[in-house]
Amino acid sequence: MDRIDSKSMQPSETLGLLAIFYEGASIMDKNEIIELLRIDDPQKVEELFSKARSARKKVLANKIFMYGFVYFSTFCRNNCNFCYYRKSNDIERYRKTPEEIISISRQLADSGVHLIDLTMGEDMKYHQEHFTDLFDMVKEIKRITGLPVMISPGVIDDELIEAFADLDSEWYALYQETHNRELFAKLRLNQDYDERMHAKLYAKEKGMLIEEGIMVGIGETPEDIADSLLEMGKIGAKQMRVMSFVPQKGIPMEHMEKPDPLLELKVIAIMRLLYPTALIPASLDIDGIMGLHDRIDAGANLITSIIPPKSGLMGVAQNVMDVDEGGRTVAEATVILREMGCEPATAEEYRNYINKLKCEEI
Repeated sequence: MDRIDSKSMQPSETLGLLAIFYEGASIMDKNEIIELLRIDDPQKVEELFSKARSARKKVLANKIFMYGFVYFSTFCRNNCNFCYYRKSNDIERYRKTPEEIISISRQLADSGVHLIDLTMGEDMKYHQEHFTDLFDMVKEIKRITGLPVMISPGVIDDELIEAFADLDSEWYALYQETHNRELFAKLRLNQDYDERMHAKLYAKEKGMLIEEGIMVGIGETPEDIADSLLEMGKIGAKQMRVMSFVPQKGIPMEHMEKPDPLLELKVIAIMRLLYPTALIPASLDIDGIMGLHDRIDAGANLITSIIPPKSGLMGVAQNVMDVDEGGRTVAEATVILREMGCEPATAEEYRNYINKLKCEEI
């Protein structure tokens, strides 16, 4: 199909192009993405969301996936300027025991999640012990739950990535947050852009699915967002996350304004149109359970940050919102999904879906 020149197009014309798909992908280019990001007319925004929902429905009908979230260590060696858990922030931290982690994972599996997301700060204890405890936990969690596992250990060396791949860990999540190198350097102090990118690409080479992610409201431009959305497809990420920056106490960016929530929703919709088969999360970690409807409405097909109540776990962007109250559960999410005409998928449907993603069958 010939490329349509969009350099002089208006947002209304760009929206008209979104009905055109081929080979399961949108024909949008960077200029079209930027035009969509700049839409502010409510009617055109709803048209964008409607097209995103239609793209999702063509692939998954009304089914939505759910991830259990186990943030098991809040210790971190890094000093990211946007993160509450940065090394220099004087906060109370925790490190869950293997027994606690396995017990929480079992609770999540029993509640109906489709994957266990094992997330940690870049905790030096695990690095010094060569991740032996985490290897054992992955094996045990997969054995007792039968569910796929996502690991989020930060940047690790190739040998460790190979070990996780050998354990059949299905996913490796590692976010750049931005693909603007100058902005990356301001956000992730003293971290290497290429080293971080290499880790996820090596995991992909070893057969793992990768999740890439960006943050909005951190000083980026629409051009930066467009570049990131195209880059995520270029590197072969099968799950793509966008989250709004949340100012938090004790971080250098504490006094920055929280971004317009509409921006995150527009990015979700554009990602859905660019990558109709991608897993795109509606995270409960920004606005809690009250933010779920809008993210699903924008085209997300996955709910993340489901946490058992009274588990002693925290979120990342919003460390306590809806956690102990039981607002981040499968039961709560299911009520909202059904009100929207959607349904939770089954564990078997999720397993089949990611197997197709691995085999490039969708």
